Amino acid sequence: MLAKRIITCLDVDRGRVVKGTKFADLRDAGDPVELARRYNDEGADELTFLDITASHEGRDTMIAVASRTAEEVFIPFTVGGGIRTVDDFRAVLRTGADKVGITSAAIKRPEVLTEAAERFGAQCVVLSMDVKRLPGEKRWECYLHGGRVATAVDALEWAVRGESLGAGEILLNSIDADGTMQGYDLELVRTIADAVRIPVIASGGAGTPEHIYQAFVEGHAEAALIASLTHYGLHGIAEIKQYCADRGVPMRPVT
Repeated sequence: MLAKRIITCLDVDRGRVVKGTKFADLRDAGDPVELARRYNDEGADELTFLDITASHEGRDTMIAVASRTAEEVFIPFTVGGGIRTVDDFRAVLRTGADKVGITSAAIKRPEVLTEAAERFGAQCVVLSMDVKRLPGEKRWECYLHGGRVATAVDALEWAVRGESLGAGEILLNSIDADGTMQGYDLELVRTIADAVRIPVIASGGAGTPEHIYQAFVEGHAEAALIASLTHYGLHGIAEIKQYCADRGVPMRPVT
């Protein structure tokens, strides 16, 4: 069995890492490159940078931050936010990033997933999905532009289609759970993970090592995205990995 991954997420707004609740009430959490270096040293398996206002404001992705990060860290990292075209993929990958996340533009023009996968390989194409549960239902709707715009696109159907178009991984973020630290939406994660063959990253709601363990065992996720949990010093990455390993989940050791 492949080792499960702990991925630290750095939401970036105007060059600073921020963290909010349900995509609102943002608080400053530090310098992105400094935090990236710290998590590299603490044993994170990967990093994900999300420029959370890039699509909404029509700005380019933070190429400078990605370039500086590539010089400082030695673990894979993903950059997302404001990605619209294959040229955007190329620009990000040239900084030294390993993967590129795309959300809004993929729903608007799904063929970009195929174009990017054919040009650079599916392994670097991350379909990022921001979703909300439909009240009283076991269904979720995809949102655009940092959770601001509803689409009426069914999350399960979009995940399956995204895989068929060339996505190599799905970053699945529950807007309802984001920043609450009350646990992942395990039903959402399991529903998507069981429907596709590519890895699913659980995102939104981690507050304890137990929540991460649950994402792996009950949610069938291949990776867990964390932010508040480590940004504010509540739990360390080594502690989280040890907690999961002690309960039989294969984890990469912290060296």
